[in-house]
Amino acid sequence: MDVYNQAFEWTDTNRHWLIEVPIRVVAYIVIVLIVRFLLHRMIDRATTGRARKPSSGELEGQAKKPPLLRYLRDRASATNSARAAERRQQRAQTIGSVLKSTVSIVLLVWMVLAILSVLGVNIAPFIASAGVVGLAIGFGAQNLVRDFVSGVFMLLEDQYGVGDTVDLGEVTGEVQSVGLRITTVRDIDGTLWYVRNGEIARVGNMSQDYAVARVEVPVALTADVDRAEKVAVDAARDVIADPSMAGKILGEPEMLGVQSLSADQLTLRMTVKTRPNAQWSVQRRLRREILRAYDENGIDLPYPQGRIHAVVGGRDGSEA
Repeated sequence: MDVYNQAFEWTDTNRHWLIEVPIRVVAYIVIVLIVRFLLHRMIDRATTGRARKPSSGELEGQAKKPPLLRYLRDRASATNSARAAERRQQRAQTIGSVLKSTVSIVLLVWMVLAILSVLGVNIAPFIASAGVVGLAIGFGAQNLVRDFVSGVFMLLEDQYGVGDTVDLGEVTGEVQSVGLRITTVRDIDGTLWYVRNGEIARVGNMSQDYAVARVEVPVALTADVDRAEKVAVDAARDVIADPSMAGKILGEPEMLGVQSLSADQLTLRMTVKTRPNAQWSVQRRLRREILRAYDENGIDLPYPQGRIHAVVGGRDGSEA
């Protein structure tokens, strides 16, 4: 009887290790793979919309917009649908990548702990060690975590995107790439700057919604201010009427009047609402046409010659 009992106990132990344990381990692995597949598919649907076809009454542009980003503010200019779609796709892909990585890591950790528990390993020391290691890593990599979190919120809020002209405090230029840790910006001199997202305290975006072309023109103290303002406004309206500028200007010129006064000159300020990134070219054109109009109408400037005909050039646009 003792021999029979020993054989029975040995058989029961073998059944536990050779049948029950492998089945439970395989079951955990299969469950993790299925859950990972389903969650990744849900993330793809939410961030890319690839699993959904547009309905007959839905606009094509709306159908292409990732479902997750439909509920977030889209700050990209609506006047450039192609650029807005590109930025939206970039945000969706980055957010989707982050969500997929997070899901995979969480499921992997859970699976490892579950398998160790099935094998009879006490997982309490592992959890305690993981907490200590995580705390140490948190202190050592806090700058990396800050960069990562800042990058996520920057993407969710659509603070800026590729092609935008931004002022990040230390550098001003055009955004070349946007990542979760690093944003690259090329300044006017062509220098490529690598800016950590966690170090960006403020963002000035010059390419969202609209811009304002601000023009300040110096006038001699002896000039007729009312006439100088009228001539400047008329010259600005001629610029707006130019077909080559029609796609850049959004509103009528607004003469704000005398901006500053000094011992030898006064300065007039005018503003014009423009499309994003078009304010600088509009400013240059307005200055040129206003100075030409002043020269033609005899309005003196605060310079020894009183005129700048040699700089402005003729009606054909050629400069001397």
